[in-house]
Amino acid sequence: MLNRIISWSLEHRLPVVVLAAALMTLGLRVVRQMPVDVLPEFVPPQVIVHTEAPGMSPAEVESLIALPLETAINGASGLQNLRSTSSPGLSVITATFDWDTDIFKARQLVTERIQTVAGQVPPGAEPFLLPIASPIGIIMNIGLVGEGVSSMDLQSFAQWVLRPRLFSVPGVASVVIFGGDTAQFQVLVSPEKLKAYGITLEQVYQSAARANVNAPGGFTSTSEQQLLIRGLGRIRTVEDLADSLVNVQNGVPITLKQVATVQLGPAVKVGDASINGKPGVLVVVRKQPGADTVATIAAVNRALDEIQLSVPEGVKLDRTLLNQGDFIQVAIHDVNVALLEGGIIVAVILLLFLFNLRTAFISFVAIPLSLIIGAVCMKLFGVGINTMTLGGLAMAIGEVVDDAIIDVENVFRRLRENNRNPLPKPFRQIVFEASVEVRGSVVYATFVVALVFLPIFVLTGVEGRIFRPLGMAYVFSLMASLLVALTLTPVLCALLLTTRRSLEKGESPVVRWLHRQYGRVLRWALGHRGIVYGVTAVLLLAALACLPFFGREFLPEFNEGNWIITARGLPGQSLEETLRVGKKIQEIVLGYPEVVSVAQRAGRARGDEDAQGVEFSELDVNLRSSGTSRLEVLRRLQHDLADMPGQNIVINQFITERMNELLAGARAPVAVRIFGPDLDVLRNKAQEVASVLASVPGASEVQVEQLIGGPELIIRVDRAAAARAGLDIQRIADFVEIGLNGKVASRVVQEQKMFDLLVRLDEKARADLTHLQDLLIDSPTLGKMPLRQVATVSFLTIPRYINHENGSRRLAVTCSVRGRDLVGFVEEARRMVAAVQLSPGYYVDFGGQFESQQRASREILVVGVFVGVGVFLLLAMGLRSAKLAWLVLANVPLALIGGVFSIFFSAGVISVASLIGFVSLFGIATRNGIMLITHYQKLTTEGLEHEQVVIQGARDRVVPILMTAATAGLALLPLALGKGVSGRELEQPLAVVIVGGLTTSTFLNLVLLPLLYDRFGRERFEL
Repeated sequence: MLNRIISWSLEHRLPVVVLAAALMTLGLRVVRQMPVDVLPEFVPPQVIVHTEAPGMSPAEVESLIALPLETAINGASGLQNLRSTSSPGLSVITATFDWDTDIFKARQLVTERIQTVAGQVPPGAEPFLLPIASPIGIIMNIGLVGEGVSSMDLQSFAQWVLRPRLFSVPGVASVVIFGGDTAQFQVLVSPEKLKAYGITLEQVYQSAARANVNAPGGFTSTSEQQLLIRGLGRIRTVEDLADSLVNVQNGVPITLKQVATVQLGPAVKVGDASINGKPGVLVVVRKQPGADTVATIAAVNRALDEIQLSVPEGVKLDRTLLNQGDFIQVAIHDVNVALLEGGIIVAVILLLFLFNLRTAFISFVAIPLSLIIGAVCMKLFGVGINTMTLGGLAMAIGEVVDDAIIDVENVFRRLRENNRNPLPKPFRQIVFEASVEVRGSVVYATFVVALVFLPIFVLTGVEGRIFRPLGMAYVFSLMASLLVALTLTPVLCALLLTTRRSLEKGESPVVRWLHRQYGRVLRWALGHRGIVYGVTAVLLLAALACLPFFGREFLPEFNEGNWIITARGLPGQSLEETLRVGKKIQEIVLGYPEVVSVAQRAGRARGDEDAQGVEFSELDVNLRSSGTSRLEVLRRLQHDLADMPGQNIVINQFITERMNELLAGARAPVAVRIFGPDLDVLRNKAQEVASVLASVPGASEVQVEQLIGGPELIIRVDRAAAARAGLDIQRIADFVEIGLNGKVASRVVQEQKMFDLLVRLDEKARADLTHLQDLLIDSPTLGKMPLRQVATVSFLTIPRYINHENGSRRLAVTCSVRGRDLVGFVEEARRMVAAVQLSPGYYVDFGGQFESQQRASREILVVGVFVGVGVFLLLAMGLRSAKLAWLVLANVPLALIGGVFSIFFSAGVISVASLIGFVSLFGIATRNGIMLITHYQKLTTEGLEHEQVVIQGARDRVVPILMTAATAGLALLPLALGKGVSGRELEQPLAVVIVGGLTTSTFLNLVLLPLLYDRFGRERFEL
């Protein structure tokens, strides 16, 4: 069949060329339309359920809301993990589903199950699902700052102008607003005035609610038209509300303004923001999963350009705070540069070896065509452009040209031989025969390399989602190169290499020199076999001896161009204190010349997926490149922030932090999770674990999740006294809610804006226990009476957060690791934490990046064994000899030598990326062995003596083997040397392994393999 493809292509040369040109043109168009992102979407489908319950304590939120909802959601089809956080007035439940679960199906399942317990949730606490957005989907932070503009006006502009416009942008999933003052129509009741007029708080609330209504009057008709009738009673201004009636006493009306301060004021804050140390509003924009990040950011920027025309005077839109597009563009540019540099290196190698522009051109054409066909295949499978797919294409540059090199080199050599023949054959026949001659080695080598990549495709978890697109880009391009080698390459050889002038050119000086030197090396090796075997064995043993001393990590650290500084204050810390501390941190951070901007998000905002208290804040730091390394700047900043009193401070990067949270539910690489029922026991054991963890070398930023919060004011009802007064508990609870928490009585509509109408006590009364206890409540039996007669007021310390995971209470101790490998740290920490005594019903579990590293290593090893068996069977079938298959596989340990040494002399740490580098290396090295052994077989069938076969076969194949190894290895040199460069972090350790491994495997392949064939290739076990 393959012979027919080659023959058909040579018979239809023009259609093949035209088809290749059309594929190139259409492919470029498809590539330009592919979505662009920095990394593949590595977060499984998540459904986040928010339930707001203002005024409830965390314990009440846990028991009344979180537990019923968790019970309902648990057991849903495809559910992988269920986490929840109960905080004051808020429950956040995150349901994570299997990778192959459709997000819309998952949301439907969660919605249906929530409905089954709707009656169990307290009235007013309505669960709702957050919009579909990835945890790593924050694409942009927009700051609003203004001179002479109130924070209420800033927030109103963000809420009613900016937010709706951004929601209309394709690809935007959510727009969350931090900071500013939310405007409310407020009725702030004075207890003294209530007492003076003999009016209850409940009366005020009911009056405010009745003061804001319109009445439908139906229709009336005349002889000519129909008229709509409406009674207009809705509030339009503060004065309208203030003049609304509360009661009539002795014929005198009492209005709201007589018993309360009526104003348009700011709502109580649960979060705030500051921009570069100044108060402001921060707008956080998230994209939809799968949306083109670059295109979405560009659309957001166009919307901002339009909005800029309507921005109030004095207000500035700051777009420099966080923009994932900047990082993506830098990362994609850096990988593209590596791609281009690799292509240039390949072109130079081709010219040096082939010494012929036409042969170099024919070989080089395979690169862009194969890569573009590979990219089109990715598009068909729903894979976009990101650093991983570009890295896969960069890896493939040296490989996709190999098939063409083998074909072109053999065709050109046969054409030269035919040209010197007194009776030359037709050029087309020579091209066909030469292409068929190497067809077997090309096809088998390509399929072996593709098979070796199988472990990448079976990786589960985050690592699989990250590296699978790289494998797809590589394998698709590789298979495309095989198609090009069987069709276009022979056609171009027939069109461009059949002129006498091109065939009369001599060999490249590089090739002549290589033949001379290689001949000497090979003859010396054949005469000194023991030395060659001994040196190889020593090198292999030395490489194996290095392995136990290597550190292990999940993935190399990203260079995202930003930091996230997490600052958590003491329990009970006020929002004002959090902002003060944040301003001080911003002043320190802005003192670094590497910092472009910094923005603080304190507490939480409505619609935000995090359930954080006012003592918590995150500062997004945008960085610029400088002469100082990021690691050095980070160390200096950690030192400067270490003495911040009362604050736990952790510095991380955005994607890294979100990946940690996905893996372990905590924003750190290592999380020691303690499970059990009693919160006090959990807290005590967490402190013990934290002390042990801090003593492990390499531990940094050890923190215990907050559990104990500030004091809570408790109003406890005397049931007997309430019963005598004819008051039920619900009525007293409503009274307390209106007075202290405030209750929305209605909503005021102004044009297209809507504001809450809130009734509560004024600040003086809320802060004074005497006023609180003297508030009048309307008793059915005793008339108006003070609250103190039916309730007592006291203080109690309560938990601030209660976390659940898969139905069990959980408290986590987190830490970062500095100065040593992650897995080694965790293994030592496990041994030391095991000494902590736990009661029955409590257990400790380690979570974090190391789990993924261990899982990936195990999967690669297990699948690698099966792949090795498959490669052996494929080789044995192709070579028709089990012994020769073993000889080809000798390249695997030869490649291991250089790969291990390259890690030893670089980072000294093995990551998942390094393991995938070894996978790729073994496939590439095996290809070179196939090329040599198949040529030996061909020479044997031609009747040459065994000794002559060994020498001549090696000399014939030294050039294509060195060319393919050089193109495959040196094309990755830009990636291998790109340590710390944005976008190349994951490919760099992979490239280092391949470059180092090809160095040793190629040299030993050309020296050791001929010796092994000479020793074991005389008599073969035929299959």
